[in-house]
Amino acid sequence: MNRIVRIANGQGFWGDSIDAPVHLVERGGIDFLTLDYLAEVTLSIMQRQRLKNPETGYARDFVELAGRILPRCLERDIRVVTNAGGVNPRACREALGRVAAKLGKRVRIGVVEGDDILERVAELEAAGANFRNLETGESFDAVRDRISSANVYIDSFCLAEALDQGAQIVLAGRVSDPGLALGPLVHAFGWGRADWDLLAAGTLAGHVTECGAQCTGGNHSRWWEVPDLAGIGYPVVEAGPDGSFVVTKQPGSGGMVTRETVGEQILYEMGDPHNYISPDVRVDFTSFRLEEEARDRVRISGVRGLPATDTFKVSFSYHAGWKAHGQLTVSGPRARLKAARVAEIIWERLRQAGCHFVHTETEFLGLDSCHPGIRPAPAQVNEVVLRLGVRDPDAGMVERFGKELAPVITNGPPGITGFAGGRPKPQEIIAYWPALVPKQLIRTSVNVEEAGA
Repeated sequence: MNRIVRIANGQGFWGDSIDAPVHLVERGGIDFLTLDYLAEVTLSIMQRQRLKNPETGYARDFVELAGRILPRCLERDIRVVTNAGGVNPRACREALGRVAAKLGKRVRIGVVEGDDILERVAELEAAGANFRNLETGESFDAVRDRISSANVYIDSFCLAEALDQGAQIVLAGRVSDPGLALGPLVHAFGWGRADWDLLAAGTLAGHVTECGAQCTGGNHSRWWEVPDLAGIGYPVVEAGPDGSFVVTKQPGSGGMVTRETVGEQILYEMGDPHNYISPDVRVDFTSFRLEEEARDRVRISGVRGLPATDTFKVSFSYHAGWKAHGQLTVSGPRARLKAARVAEIIWERLRQAGCHFVHTETEFLGLDSCHPGIRPAPAQVNEVVLRLGVRDPDAGMVERFGKELAPVITNGPPGITGFAGGRPKPQEIIAYWPALVPKQLIRTSVNVEEAGA
C-alpha cells in the first residue's frame, strides 16, 4: 500500500477548542480525526461521576460534538478515534446512538475496554503486581485505601482492531495519547507488533500532534511571529507506509508549522530522549531527521524504534486531602507592602483560631508569582492581587480558612477589594500515583456495534 494516510487531531485535552474539530471536518482532506480528552485527573473525575450515575463517566463534550460533525464525517468517510469513552465507553456509545438516531444516521461504533482495573487491583496484586510508585519506589500500601481510579495505558493494536472490524467511531479509555494516531496507521498499513521502526514513527507522529495546536504555533516561544492565532489550524499528519510523515495544517487556517513549532512539541514530556517508552515500542528521539520541505510542511523521517517493555504503565489517582484558595485586590500607595501585611494578618488570625495547615501559599500576582526572583520588584506598585491558599487533610480546617478573607476588607488596611464569588470552599485533592503492571495480566476487548436510526 503506497497511499498517504491523513490524520488530524482536533482535541489536545478535555476543555480544548470546541470548534477546532468542526473546522477540520468541514475543511476536509483527512481520513481520520483523533480527539484526546484524557489526563490523569480526568479519569478520577469520570470515575466519581459514574459512581453517582452509572450512565455517565465519559467526555460528554464529545457527544455534543458528534451532533455537529457526524453527518459530514459519514459523508466524507472520516473515521473518528478518541479516548472520550473515559471509564464508561459503553454508556458513551449509547449516548452517541441517541445522537445518531436524532440525526437519522446509522454509525458503527467500536468500544475498547480493559484499561480500567479499579475492580481488579486486589486480583492483580495476588497475581504478582506490586504497584510500587514508579517515581519514588514507595509501597502501594501508602495509598491503597484511598484509590479513586486505576487505568492502564493499553497498547494501540486494540484501536486498529476496532477499525479492522469496520468501526466508524472508536471509543476507548486510557490508551496512550500518541496511540490515537498510531492505531489508525497500524490499521491502514498493516504494521506488525515487531515492526519497531514503523511503530516508533507512528508513535512520534502521535506525540507531535497529541496536544493539538501546540505544534502549529500555539504555546510557541516566539508567539509574536505566529500569524492569525485567533484562527489557528490544528495539526494534520500525512503518513506513508515506510514510516515517514509530514506535519502540516489545512490551507486557510492560521498558525504555522515550522521546525521550531514541531521541535518544541517533540521536547514536550520527553524524558530520556534515547528511550521514550510507550505501550507499543520504545522510541529513540535522537534518531530522526526534521526538515522543512515547504511552507507549513515539516517532514520527519528515519525514526528508530526499540522493542517494547514487558509492562504497561498504570495511572492511579487517590484522595490526598483538601485545598482552598482565595484572592483580594490590594490598591493604593505602598500596595506591595500593604498586601504583605494583609497576608500576615490573615495567617495570624488563623493561628489564633487554632488552624495549623500542612501547607500554606502566599502569592502576589502581577509581581513575582510565576517567575520569582528573576527581576526586582518595581519601586512603585499601585495595586497587587494577593492570592492565599492552604492544603490540609482536615476539610473543616480548610473551610475555616475560607471564612477569614472577607473580614479584612473592613477590619484591615484600606483599599482592599476584589472579593467576589463567595467564600472559598474546600476542594478535594486528587493525587497521581504511577506504577507498572505485567502485560500478561491485562486483558483488552473490542466490540463493534451499529447504532442510531
